[in-house]
Amino acid sequence: MKKFSTQVLTLALTLASPVMALAQALELAKDAPDRHVVVRGDTLWGISGKFLEQPWRWPEIWDLNRDQIRNPHLIYPGDIVYLDMSSGKPRLRLGKPIDTAAGAPPAQASAAATADTSALARERRGPAVRAESLGRSAIPTVSAASIEPYLNRPLVVDEKGLAAHPRVVGAQEGRVYLGPGDRAFVRGLADQDTLEWHVYRPAQPILDPDTRKPIAWEATFVGSARLEQRGDPATFRIVSSTEEIGTGDRLMPAERARVSSYVPRPPELKVNGRIVSIYRGVVQAGRNSVVALNVGSTAGLEVGSVLQIRQRARQMPDRETRQMIELPGQTTGYLLVFRVFDKIAYGLIMDASHAISVGDDVTNP
Repeated sequence: MKKFSTQVLTLALTLASPVMALAQALELAKDAPDRHVVVRGDTLWGISGKFLEQPWRWPEIWDLNRDQIRNPHLIYPGDIVYLDMSSGKPRLRLGKPIDTAAGAPPAQASAAATADTSALARERRGPAVRAESLGRSAIPTVSAASIEPYLNRPLVVDEKGLAAHPRVVGAQEGRVYLGPGDRAFVRGLADQDTLEWHVYRPAQPILDPDTRKPIAWEATFVGSARLEQRGDPATFRIVSSTEEIGTGDRLMPAERARVSSYVPRPPELKVNGRIVSIYRGVVQAGRNSVVALNVGSTAGLEVGSVLQIRQRARQMPDRETRQMIELPGQTTGYLLVFRVFDKIAYGLIMDASHAISVGDDVTNP
């Protein structure tokens, strides 16, 4: 059997965030493994959850500094993540198999690469070259399928909404609503060259739960269309729809959603916000639901920020004394911010122990 080496990448750097410096000791997950071999379909959040009770505290167990948080090291299928307790504190290290392209079966390579890493300290190593296929894709922070549909929808616009954008004025054969395969007639098409378009329902205000004043206007994505015949009106073919498309819906040029690679981290500023809506207007949300918050970049949120979700404190009467008492709010989950505007942000609920509702608080974890 061929011998394989392991290149150990040690990231012994001090975390720069003052918020994390005050964090409590890391708590390992029950039955945390000694190591994990990365496979296709893994996510960085999921891997951290194998080792930690609180996966969002990933930067601490990886020892990442501020720059690395914004541009983390890449992890690929076949890499080995192992738990290092040599310093007395839990740390994750990354082992990369070397020379795996020399012809050994993947199972042998994996077994050799996951051998006891203590042998590395006793063995003298010379220079080595690790070959990687350029086609390999690093594993994402979270499942791309969970957030990609929301990276360019819903759409936050100004108070005028989409009034200046092309609008659906009619349908084939006098139909009221359109679905995939139907033709739509559109007026106001200034851009006659773009073929792929998104269709949005006219914008509705998102109200602050405390002041009841609009903090943003949200246009809901309802489908996609392709330009078939230029003119005024122009003819479009509906390609897909999430709900029926009708007269008055607006069009915008389609943009390809880009899934960022980032590390979950708490905001550097103190954040106090609330959930103002649950996408698609449902009453309660759970894991993998998308919610809108009444705080954004002006409050210090960034893509990758992690927030704790708490039920609001509520009052109730004491039946014996008839006095009003306040029941403290309880932590119900965590969310990961993936899209940020000035006064509003969208987050993906990553963990939920109870149903999450509009009006729940979001704070620093």
